[in-house]
Order: sequence, then C-alpha cells, then structure tokens
Amino acid sequence: MHPSNKLRWGILGSANIAVRSVIPGLQQSELNEVTALASRTLEKAEQAAAGLGIAKTYDSYEQLLADDEIDAVYIPLPNHLHYEWTLRAAEAGKHILCEKPLALNAAQAEEMAAAASKAGVHLAEAFMYRHHPRYDQIRDVIASGEIGDVRGIHSTFTFNNSAADGNVRFRKDWGGGSLYDIGCYSISAARMLLGKEPTAATVIAMFSPQHDGVDMMASGLLEFDGEIGVTFDSGMWAAFRNTLEVLGTQGTIEVPSAYVSPGDERSNFFVTVGDQRREVQVAPLNQYAAQADAFARTVLNGEKPVYDAEDAVRNMRVLDACLKSAGQRRRVTL
Repeated sequence: MHPSNKLRWGILGSANIAVRSVIPGLQQSELNEVTALASRTLEKAEQAAAGLGIAKTYDSYEQLLADDEIDAVYIPLPNHLHYEWTLRAAEAGKHILCEKPLALNAAQAEEMAAAASKAGVHLAEAFMYRHHPRYDQIRDVIASGEIGDVRGIHSTFTFNNSAADGNVRFRKDWGGGSLYDIGCYSISAARMLLGKEPTAATVIAMFSPQHDGVDMMASGLLEFDGEIGVTFDSGMWAAFRNTLEVLGTQGTIEVPSAYVSPGDERSNFFVTVGDQRREVQVAPLNQYAAQADAFARTVLNGEKPVYDAEDAVRNMRVLDACLKSAGQRRRVTL
C-alpha cells in the first residue's frame, strides 16, 4: 500500500462519466488518489489525463492492470465490457468499482462477484447517489413512522438524448437502452428503501427502430411483499426529471433531485404530513467523493461495505426480469 495511506486508482477509459464526475470525485475525496489512466490510444489517454492532472497514461487496459502501483480500478466502459474487464482486474488483484449496471445479466454478475471473492478484492457497483447521507436521513424518516406505513414508491429518471449520433446507449448488443442506463437507479432505490427484494416485475417499453431497437422509454411496476407497488419510468427520449416519492399512510417524502445531486439546496427533500410540509436541509456534498471514500474505507480499514457485490447481483436479477417483461409484454415473477 502507498505510504500516503491513500488508495491508488487506475481508470480504464476516458468516458464522460469518468472525466466529468467520477475522477473529480476521487480527487476531492479524502482517502483516494488517481495515479493512472488508460485509453485505446495514447493520445486519447494523454489528453484526458492532462486535463485532470493524472501523472501516468497507458494505451492499453492490460498495461494499466499490470502496474503494481495501482490498488484499484474504475471501469466506466460500455456495459458489454464490464464483465470481461472486471474478471481481468480481479485476476490482476485490483479492487474494482464498476459502472452500473454491473453486467448484462445476473449470471454474469454472479461470476464477477465470485471472481472478486476468490481474488480477495472488493467489487462495488457505482451507484453514487446512495452514498449521499441524505438517503440515511430519508430512511430515518421512514423508520421513525412519521409518514406512517409505506404504501408505495414512485421514481423517475428520464432525459432526452435521442438525437445523439453514435451514442453507446443506442447499441443493443452493447447493453444499450434506458432500463440498463437509468432504470437500474429506480430499481436499486426501491430495494434500498424497502430493504427487500421485489417478487414480480411488469414493464412496458418503447423499443425504437431508429435507435437499434433499444428501449428509449420504459414504465414499470415492481411488486413487493405487503402489497407494495413501486412504479417507475426511465427514458432517453423524454423531458428531464429524476424524482422519488415515498407514499405513506400519514404522509409523503419527496426528493425533487433523487439521483443527480447538484450539491446545493436542490438536493434537499420534503416531508409532508397533513397540511404541514417541511424542507429537510441536506449538507452540500460531492456524492462521487462519498462513494470513493466508502469504497476506500472497505479496502484500507476493512470496513464492511454497505453495498457489496451480492447487492449488485440482486439488482441485476430485477433488471433481467424488467427486460424480459418489456420484451415479452407480460408480468415476470422473481
């Protein structure tokens, strides 16, 4: 381990999410540093690294994995490459933060979790939003009974990038589509807030011929024990929203910016009981940095991860059921 007692990271690829969000988050965190970046061409790697002050560059992912001075890797590659490079990183003895969705299906995710376990490395899925302390606050409100018994959850995550030419999200064989890209957030949030797994999924999706047949919009219903229904929609051809509402017998919790956290008052949430509506202040925070430090505490201090690789496998099982339901236009039991 590095003498500075910081986790040393290598980044596989220069995807937008890495350059704009995850790398700055790692750099702002307390327990991490980014030491190297690899891309398919050295020019691309050097360009990305220069803008972010990263010292080392590689023109192949293999070279980066062979570097002994790297403890952990972040994988922001297109969805169909998560499986292969997670397995390779585990084999190289690197801890792994893999972009969501972890894999293309639960079977791949199980193999990835098993490979990480065998190699003795930490594998985590990059759902940054749930590392924001506001979700602990939301769970506290639910647990306190203030809004009564939970009767339902409604979650949205939509945006419109339908005109983007050559976007990886529009490649069916690469794991494109809105369910893989953003529907997975609503699934993970419902499971996290209810603390259990759904028993069935029903999804209707708009598969777009001009986008290689991927789902550009999907609306779903997840059934949980206790007759709780979670409704959600995910879209890449719709106006932007990312909201979460928890409905209780006595009140509601509304999160206007549920997954994207601007780091200001827009990250606050609202609790309404009767005619009393209060705004819950949320400390400004970079949730990518929070995710990075949670990861580092597991690796450096041996802290039990709040979300382990098994959680990612369970999320993939629900995503599998949603994709199957949308494709076959029927209710799928889990």
